[in-house]
Amino acid sequence: MSRFPPVWIPTQQDHVRLHGVDYPVYWTEYRGNKLLVAALGDVTHGMRPVEVISKGIYRGQRLWISGAAMHEVRHFAPKWQNYVDALRFLPPETHYGLVFLINTVEITVLSILGALFSASTVAYGFARLRFPGRDALFMLVLATMMLPSAVTMMPVFLIFRWLGWIDTLKPLWVPAFFGSAFYIFMLRQFFLSIPNELEDAAKIDGCSFYMTYWRIMLPQIKPALAAVTIMTFMGAWNDFRGPLIYISSPAHETLAYALQLFQNAHGGEPGMMMAASTMVMLPVLVIFFFTQRYFIEGVTLTGIKG
Repeated sequence: MSRFPPVWIPTQQDHVRLHGVDYPVYWTEYRGNKLLVAALGDVTHGMRPVEVISKGIYRGQRLWISGAAMHEVRHFAPKWQNYVDALRFLPPETHYGLVFLINTVEITVLSILGALFSASTVAYGFARLRFPGRDALFMLVLATMMLPSAVTMMPVFLIFRWLGWIDTLKPLWVPAFFGSAFYIFMLRQFFLSIPNELEDAAKIDGCSFYMTYWRIMLPQIKPALAAVTIMTFMGAWNDFRGPLIYISSPAHETLAYALQLFQNAHGGEPGMMMAASTMVMLPVLVIFFFTQRYFIEGVTLTGIKG
């Protein structure tokens, strides 16, 4: 863990049990023969006592070999125990981190549902519906992107405190149901790229605005919806500031916040710290690995192919 350059493939030295004692295994050359030997003691005056364990005429013989001529025999051996230790050192009331995982999954799923519903409905209204002040309202929505989050942090906190939602999970997922200016803008651009003929055909068939939105429009913007889903997932899963502000009890902590507390408690043990970070980061890597095509397509696509 501390070696530079880093060791990408972890290995451990082989050992052999002789006469009831475990000895490290080396290979060396002796009189033109390559031998496997067990080191019986430390180097003395440049020489080391060994016992030959490889097959052949020298097997079982004890020799004195130069310490510089002995090379360790190693095998691939990752230390999975760090993952077990990282979970075992969590507080017992967290059930080996299961409480953190459930809280994070709940926030992530509800945030994704809220972002998809709010952004798609508002974007459909700005793209397809005609009403007075539509463009001015859309510019107002875009203007909210220029507001730093630090400016609204205190007013939003006061609102949630007045609602009695402090130390609950609601402040972490309810705002997703009020829409994100960036998601609304992106989905609106996709809705504008859909030919008007599809909407006119739906109206002729008797579809209402809601039916047209659900059955005609949404299936046409699946790449954009996938991009919104992935970005919302990564934002909710890795959110640290939200739990830091609104959560105070261990029963409502999320993985990102718990990881920071774990670092404060076990920062001097890099093995467990890296194992805990890997377990928290692994779902994000897996999701992005299998959905990166949809993510890239949703961000870059600006029209309909064909």
